[in-house]
Amino acid sequence: MTSTSLCSFAFFFHFFAIVLCIPHLTHCLCRNQPIIFNFGDSNSDTGGLVAGLGIPIKLPNGRTFFGRSTGRLCDGRLVIDFLCQSLNTSLLNPYLDSLGSLFSNGANFAIAGSATLPKYVPFALHVQVMQFVRFKDRSAELAAAGVNHFIGYDRFRDGLYTIDIGQNDIADSFAKGLTYVQVVKKIPLMLAEIKNAVQEIYNQGGRKFWVHNTGPLGCLPQKLAFAKNISHDIDSFGCVSSYNTAAKLFNEGLHRICMGLRSEMKDATIVYVDIYAIKLDLIANSTKYGFTSPLMACCGSGRPPYSYDRRVSCGFPGYQVCDQASRFVSWDGVHYTEAANEHIASKILSMDYSTPRVPFGFFCQ
Repeated sequence: MTSTSLCSFAFFFHFFAIVLCIPHLTHCLCRNQPIIFNFGDSNSDTGGLVAGLGIPIKLPNGRTFFGRSTGRLCDGRLVIDFLCQSLNTSLLNPYLDSLGSLFSNGANFAIAGSATLPKYVPFALHVQVMQFVRFKDRSAELAAAGVNHFIGYDRFRDGLYTIDIGQNDIADSFAKGLTYVQVVKKIPLMLAEIKNAVQEIYNQGGRKFWVHNTGPLGCLPQKLAFAKNISHDIDSFGCVSSYNTAAKLFNEGLHRICMGLRSEMKDATIVYVDIYAIKLDLIANSTKYGFTSPLMACCGSGRPPYSYDRRVSCGFPGYQVCDQASRFVSWDGVHYTEAANEHIASKILSMDYSTPRVPFGFFCQ
């Protein structure tokens, strides 16, 4: 083989290595074992509700990827699962899962139904952070004693702290009959809890944060099915305009908080991710991405236009489920399908929706 051929071979080998690396680009850049601590609600709950309260989440939840129910309110993987896989690390175990769980790569404190307020109600964000402090102290103690699979005190500074919460605060406020003005007045209190959570984790040694804003909850089939006399409040995408406007105000405030915290915490990295823009784009341009009926649930009552009925929950008697969840954005009227979550994760990994624009794996480089 000539030197020219060798150079060509080397070039193409390098090229294909890069191409093969693209889907897992963050893994390619990781030099240290990824450690992630996640805080949030059902959008990132990997089994905390089942472990903590014993509430059953039955098939067809989990059918697509796992072939069984794992406690996720989805037919398969969540966004946090795809982000973990992009780093080639294990999926996060719920903090409260005591059977067969290892926490060497972090822990998931998110639990379905969680909100920022009231702060002392299980499993509010404040409670999740208190659980983290307990986990940190105990894990460091066991690691110092030589027990395997536990994270040592110094590694907590290297971990990534992901936060995705706020949807339930806004949605529940509307569900309780509060007016749009009353909901908006509560937003500063919600945001204060997220700020407090970041500051407490920082005081515990955390320096790398990944904060998701909240999505367009006015586009959820559940909210559309529940809303009454809203013909005047439907936008061009078929979503409840007031709900989405409240979500956008929440997100604007969250963005400002992240900017302020960067000024206060000079040695910390705080990435703000515009999940709202990603999800709204997915709904507005669903056919472009291969989805149909973006405002209809795959698993629910089976009746159009939203296929959502609170009396017929996915997995419980009377439910109907679509054949191709990969064609649906909504899984059960509240949560997204695995196919939609994969799309959302790919947009997150693109860095196009991140401020500052840093790769997801920045913390393990």
